[in-house]
Amino acid sequence: MVNKNRMNRVAAAMAAATLMAIAVPAATAQAATVAPRIDLRVLVVDDGGGAVQAITAELRDTGVPYTRVDLGSASRPVIDAAFLSDTVSGRPRAKFQGVVLPNENPFGAGSAELAALTAYETTYGIRQFDAYTWAHPEVGLEYTDNGGYGGSLDGTQAAVTAAGKTGPFGYLQGQVAFEDNSPLIMESYGFMAKPRAGYTSYLDAPVPGGTERASLLGEYTHDGRSELVATFAYNQYQQQFRLLARGIVEWLTQGVHLGQERNYFAVHVDDVFAPDARWDKTLDCTPGDYACAGGEGKESTIRMTAADAQYAAQWQTSKNFKLDMLFNAGAGEEWKTENGGTDALTAQLLADKAKYRWMNHTYTHLFLGCTQDVSVSPWTCTKNAQGATNWMSRADISAQIRDNNNWAASHGLTTDRSEIVTGEHSGLKTLPQQPTDNPNLAGAFADNGVKWAGSDNSREPAQRAVGAALTVPRYPMNVFYNTGTNAEMADEYNWIYTSRADGGSGLCEDNPATSTCLPAPLDVNTGFQDYIVPAEARTALRHVLANDPKPHYVHQSNLAEDRTLYPVLNQVLDTYRALYATSAPIVNQSMKDTGVELSRRAAWDKAIANNQVTAYRIGKDVTVKAPSGVVAPVTAPNGTKKQLLLGTTDFGTAYAGTRSAWTAPDLLQSAVTLKLA
Repeated sequence: MVNKNRMNRVAAAMAAATLMAIAVPAATAQAATVAPRIDLRVLVVDDGGGAVQAITAELRDTGVPYTRVDLGSASRPVIDAAFLSDTVSGRPRAKFQGVVLPNENPFGAGSAELAALTAYETTYGIRQFDAYTWAHPEVGLEYTDNGGYGGSLDGTQAAVTAAGKTGPFGYLQGQVAFEDNSPLIMESYGFMAKPRAGYTSYLDAPVPGGTERASLLGEYTHDGRSELVATFAYNQYQQQFRLLARGIVEWLTQGVHLGQERNYFAVHVDDVFAPDARWDKTLDCTPGDYACAGGEGKESTIRMTAADAQYAAQWQTSKNFKLDMLFNAGAGEEWKTENGGTDALTAQLLADKAKYRWMNHTYTHLFLGCTQDVSVSPWTCTKNAQGATNWMSRADISAQIRDNNNWAASHGLTTDRSEIVTGEHSGLKTLPQQPTDNPNLAGAFADNGVKWAGSDNSREPAQRAVGAALTVPRYPMNVFYNTGTNAEMADEYNWIYTSRADGGSGLCEDNPATSTCLPAPLDVNTGFQDYIVPAEARTALRHVLANDPKPHYVHQSNLAEDRTLYPVLNQVLDTYRALYATSAPIVNQSMKDTGVELSRRAAWDKAIANNQVTAYRIGKDVTVKAPSGVVAPVTAPNGTKKQLLLGTTDFGTAYAGTRSAWTAPDLLQSAVTLKLA
């Protein structure tokens, strides 16, 4: 290690000597008299490591344009002065507003590329993020043997420092816990170290076995440059990175960049007013399902009660979170008829109707795709005499949509008729039996003004068109529709996720790429609370922290009996609010708003990929030009104004300490112009 330190010091000296020799004074002098143009694009130098991949994912998912240079490619461009900057209309231009490196020097000792980057960053005031490196003086830190630590960070309780809170990480409450999901593997590794002169710590943690704290992330200012230095390894999915990712991008871009980020969470409760079938712990299947051998005559159902509905309303108020109620009015009417003509559940939900968002889930939850032959397992689509698939008709699909809308209107429910989720996402393609949409579906959607149709993210993760409508993928939560109690949940979970030798279905053995077998069956009395709840909450929270607006879905059965949904939601919401400041609330939006967000992202990503976006900053003016009809996501500091044809207006909406919005030129304008405070 001493030799490596000496090599780094030699490299630094050589880089400094090179800087003195290369011709930058003219550019520096010009930049001093003419404000340079800084393009809103990030340079990513990629060594294939997880840390760079994580920050690249953050840039991509936020909508920040970037140029990736693959260090392992023999055909990669050389990073020199011409690659980094040029002149446009007599004005010096910096082609990148920030630089991401795998570490402080991935090019090797005496590198001309590092010298070019150093000169570029100094000349134009560009910041650099060292994605992962070790603690040593060349990055502003003491060696770990001087009051620091190097090793596993699993379970480390780190915290944002005072400087971090007043700086790029002010959207956090402060605590940043490193994941420790399994005692069998090391999930995090890194270095804690004491800062030296010029280094400001943004994240620190207690040194194991000591009484002091040491830094894990901080800013090293030296030689006219600023580097953000991370001394811990991570990947794009780990919670510690997800918490810090927004702040890293804000620091790197100095708070002005294309793209925007929110933390979204919406939960759809399907089958409201209808009953759901119940899992049989003896048969290991669901009686009433065509594939449940021996289930005839053993059918049982789960349905909310009036007390469950009262609890749902109270829970929403206590958590300041609104559920989306996806209803099947016809199924509720059938229940009422079969149970003496009265229904306390419907009466209670209608009494509290203003407290929820309501969405059409079709009138009686029929399968809207092909006509199914359920005499075989798995079911198949029936065919006519000519061998063509038999489909539910456009008229019948339309009636399922229309009748539910009419019932809602007659009972005072406020719905958005442009939204729908069909029962079981039916009508949409269902592999392998139904590889195409019902050809009558798009027409029925058009008949009823449907523009947004919920789909299953586990089947179709991308938004797509269904006629004039667009899908909105939804995440299924592993809180099963056919269970009402904690014990039933644990029993079915065991069946799905344990090996055949342990009494399970072995599905996890057959599909190792998509699921992992439990090492042993869960205790049916404690497994739900001890294992399933934290596992499912962790998965949902990962979506929330990843700028992912897709809604999650469960079923009305999960609000009944043991009310299995609430422990999961409580853990997600409570954990989130303990981690984030009030400036970054959860965005709980409608499915329509999510559909709009996804479609805007798709158009933006296409424009970026086709190099159709021009965006830059000159002094305090930001200019963004995109193709006609493409709305641009932009993030800027508080106090930013948007230039109108006459005068200005406040830009964007406040979130996480910045302002951001999807924005387009106003009347008679060809570009968006922002005035920074």
